[in-house]
Amino acid sequence: MNNRTYCVYNQTRECFLSLGVTPADTTFARLKGLIGRLNLRVDEGLWIVPSCGVHTLGVLFPLDLIYLNENYQVIHLIEHFPRFRIAPLRTQAASVLELPTHTIYSSQTQPGDQLLICAVEEIANRFNKGSVGQLKSQTPNLGTDLAYRASTQEAILHGIDELRK
Repeated sequence: MNNRTYCVYNQTRECFLSLGVTPADTTFARLKGLIGRLNLRVDEGLWIVPSCGVHTLGVLFPLDLIYLNENYQVIHLIEHFPRFRIAPLRTQAASVLELPTHTIYSSQTQPGDQLLICAVEEIANRFNKGSVGQLKSQTPNLGTDLAYRASTQEAILHGIDELRK
């Protein structure tokens, strides 16, 4: 089972889109996508690689879609894409992010924005070295804070899921 997760950071807007995006980089993972899931938590997502379009046939909830070129630059956005639909193809897209609704709106992501997609540890190192945005001066211990936030948020969400059962 694939347990890799990545952070998605919008370098242009200096904000996180997600701390828990799972890559769908095998044929089976791309075919399955989010089919069978009942919901998508606020900080989850799926990164379809490679892809120039997706569908929500069998997906039970709407999504925000972000089409990226090979350099992780945003080339197309679709907010609140409905379930049981086929999204438009964008031949220049190399991958598509499937995120919870309102992610695009709340982050103010626009076409042309540059995204950074990497592991939590890598993005923490980049922040601490000052190579990502202006946040270095505002949060000198971001690596520790980010790792703590990711583990705490996962524990809280896991606890909520357990309570629902």
